[in-house]
Amino acid sequence: MPSKTKSSTKRTPRRPARAAATSAKESDVREVYWRLARLERQVKVLSELIRDHAEDADRLVKIVGEDHEALRRQLLSEHQETILRRKHLRNEPPSSRNSGGRARLVP
Repeated sequence: MPSKTKSSTKRTPRRPARAAATSAKESDVREVYWRLARLERQVKVLSELIRDHAEDADRLVKIVGEDHEALRRQLLSEHQETILRRKHLRNEPPSSRNSGGRARLVP
């Protein structure tokens, strides 16, 4: 493999300084536009994700609220049944009541 020396290497002609500066500015501007477009895409995706999350949270709150309401109604119904039973027991004549496991004294 032949060794390369300064005389054997071919150089490309240099651009004028103004053209190089313009080209660098153009590439910088293109990079800024690319970054801006990328950030806009990311913001759009994040906005969609946030909206989806908020909708999911709303649905969960609604589901929990419905479950809470169903449980509340069930507990209220059980409580009302207990109250009716107590009221019914109070209205019964004493002879028909259960003695509650206590022995009655017979005279």
